Amino acid sequence: MGRNLCRIRRDVLRARRLVVRGTCAAGSGHPGGSFSMAEILGCLFGGRLRFDPADPGWEGRDRLVLSKGHAAPGLYAAMAVAGYFDESEVVTLRKLGSRLQGHPDLKCPGVEFCGGSLGTGLSYAVGVALAARMDSSGARVYAVLGDGETDEGQVWEAAMTAAKYKLGNLVALLDRNYIQQDSHTEQVMPLDAGGGAAADKWRAFGWNVVEVDGHRAEQVDSALGGAAGAGAPTMVVARTVKGRSVEHMEGNPGWHGRAPDPDMAPVIEMELGAQEVVAPSVTAGDASDLAGEVRRCAEGGADYIHLDVMDGRFVPARSLGPGKVRELRPLTDVPFDTHLMVEDPGACVDDYVEAGSDIVTVHAEAVDAAGFGEICDRLGAAGVGRGLAINPGTELPGWAREFLPSLDQLVVMSVEPGRSGQRYIEGTRDKMARLMPELAGGGFAGLVEADGGINRGNAGAAFAGGARVLVGGGAIAGQADAAGAIRGFREAARAARRRMLLEEAGRIGGPGMVERWMGLHVAGGAREELGAIAREAGLA
Repeated sequence: MGRNLCRIRRDVLRARRLVVRGTCAAGSGHPGGSFSMAEILGCLFGGRLRFDPADPGWEGRDRLVLSKGHAAPGLYAAMAVAGYFDESEVVTLRKLGSRLQGHPDLKCPGVEFCGGSLGTGLSYAVGVALAARMDSSGARVYAVLGDGETDEGQVWEAAMTAAKYKLGNLVALLDRNYIQQDSHTEQVMPLDAGGGAAADKWRAFGWNVVEVDGHRAEQVDSALGGAAGAGAPTMVVARTVKGRSVEHMEGNPGWHGRAPDPDMAPVIEMELGAQEVVAPSVTAGDASDLAGEVRRCAEGGADYIHLDVMDGRFVPARSLGPGKVRELRPLTDVPFDTHLMVEDPGACVDDYVEAGSDIVTVHAEAVDAAGFGEICDRLGAAGVGRGLAINPGTELPGWAREFLPSLDQLVVMSVEPGRSGQRYIEGTRDKMARLMPELAGGGFAGLVEADGGINRGNAGAAFAGGARVLVGGGAIAGQADAAGAIRGFREAARAARRRMLLEEAGRIGGPGMVERWMGLHVAGGAREELGAIAREAGLA
């Protein structure tokens, strides 16, 4: 079975947008900590947590304890996406009589713990986990903690208790974003003091400890899966960024408990949906050492590993059978984005799913509506993302429109597939511009991928045109500094994103709104860099 990473990504984006709407409507709340734990909750509700929204009190359910209760907007948003209540209810956040109070309350169906005073959630979770074991219920208990709340001594008393009773059914996740209400955690009460990281403290207390990037769903999911066999309580130390995905909130203590201005919400929601995914195409590197290419790109920060599969019939070249994909899969948790350039994808798609693909894309030129529908059903049942690719000379087929709401990825080829060394086809930008309104109107919530001839020089233009997944062939794979090449793609996307957001601010509120948007960016030199972009674009 696949890891449902595409669905988790979509759900996390929906949840972050709901946090913005809820906190804007309330005029208060905690978006920073809600954003930092978004992928954690996305992975829990996306497959690791046993629950039934139609029966919140189901006895067979797992329990989720949000110890950092001030991040309630993030919990409510994830619960709404999971189906506990209608998403429109988030605008009642903190309203008198609402089920969605400023801290989690049991009057909200699905809430397991009244989170108020920080530091108490783990103690509660220990008790629930111990009771579940005594009852032989098989239930697992998950507790999400803030790093600031571990200043409380009660947390460490609970840690000792869980270790004493060997509560293997308890998994705690530490949202390690390095910021608490007053300031940065290391200035208030250092968790990494004395050269020992926070993770080492939990190991010293007898816990099984896993450290992950808390914004990489594949790492969080893997850690949660591995915790199932532990004979001790598990602590997942998730390194996160407060305010993740909104540049002016990221790493800024001022956004711990501050709501966005409602008129800024459209720009912020646009920014949330404008996050780049860098996908090195490893077959463009050293074909004799694909394992080395995968390792270098994964260690360099790739979001996806792009795998080109060619059968020698749909395209002239041949590459990457399912056996090779299976051989590469254990090398990294990074999602495999498998692009089938084959004549009969229906005959082999299951092989690539079984080999470990997280997304499988087939070509519109190789299928019809019935064939693609069958492939989509098989991929969906397997928890694998569904992709459709169109060649430079192909427009989106009419039959494809019915699949847009369930499609995870649309690949717009910017070179002829299967032929190396081609230059980016400039007309692809116009094609993408024609496609974007149609995709939006058709309910497409996936990502557009630009594949072919993308490099640091044109990645920004492809991103501005609507592509969010940027496939880099020779521009990344095979480069001596793959990490530097990946950073270059991110820098190009960031520059394009900044300009898009400035233009949106100007469209909504003119020069005054542009100036206010720039004024939110107080960290580093972002304000000055935005000013230069605004002047170049004639917005300031």
